[in-house]
Amino acid sequence: MSQLALKDSFAVGHLTPSILLYEPSFEGWLSAVYQVYERKMQHDESLQLIAAHQYIPSLISTATSIITDDEQAQRVLTKLNKLLGRSGMRQILWGFLSEKPNIGTTLFHVIKYAIDHPKRNVLEDLGRLEVLELAQTVKSVHREKHRMEAFVRFEHTTDDIYFARVEPDFNVLPIIGEHFRQRYQDQHWAIYDLARGYGIYYDKSQSAPSRPAELQTITDLDEAVLRNPASIHSPSEQRYQRFWQGYFTNVNIKERKNTRLHRQHMPQRYWKYLSEKQILPNADYLQKKR
Repeated sequence: MSQLALKDSFAVGHLTPSILLYEPSFEGWLSAVYQVYERKMQHDESLQLIAAHQYIPSLISTATSIITDDEQAQRVLTKLNKLLGRSGMRQILWGFLSEKPNIGTTLFHVIKYAIDHPKRNVLEDLGRLEVLELAQTVKSVHREKHRMEAFVRFEHTTDDIYFARVEPDFNVLPIIGEHFRQRYQDQHWAIYDLARGYGIYYDKSQSAPSRPAELQTITDLDEAVLRNPASIHSPSEQRYQRFWQGYFTNVNIKERKNTRLHRQHMPQRYWKYLSEKQILPNADYLQKKR
């Protein structure tokens, strides 16, 4: 083989990334991390860890699917808990919940840095690009968590369940559930993420005097209900929404309307699930005559 051919062959091989595809769960990513070290791939600079559903096949890349293994995932989790502590693991989890296309790779670089320097507080080293990227991602996830806790609107149904639909930018249901579990222990309630097709449900009948019930995961809800939750509104909910819509219209002062500031404090993407932003039949019957 000529020197030119050898050079071209090396260049192509050097540019070909090694990709591990993990099942889209935190345990799936942990299993992929385990396999990186099991296969001694941790020094491969081209290595990428990508969620299987986000992977786009390429002619110059080779991808290997990793099966989730609970035992392997637990071993990695135990190791990371010792290295990063509770606060550090929260950052790793919140970063993972961002679901960014490259987050699996970014998180791997962060934990590899921690493994290589066990006595260093690596998550404070913002001079490292991957650590800085994680910090910025966690900040975005935290902001979305805070907004979801503020803007969720429950609607009372004929089944005596307070039901809310959300569509967050990030997968924040796992980290907002405790907020509502502590505050609404005397009600049946559910929050459903339309973008990801699952929700969390609190059944007050499973609670005890000393502790609230555990949250349950729900899936495959009736599409008709998801599209039109008003079809299962209780009579009290219908009355409440009319009164609330009338109040919202009443307190609005047209001369002081500042749409730009309003959108700054309450982004428009949340409006479609806020009862006060919906146009309901006869909702303006309380409006004052100006």
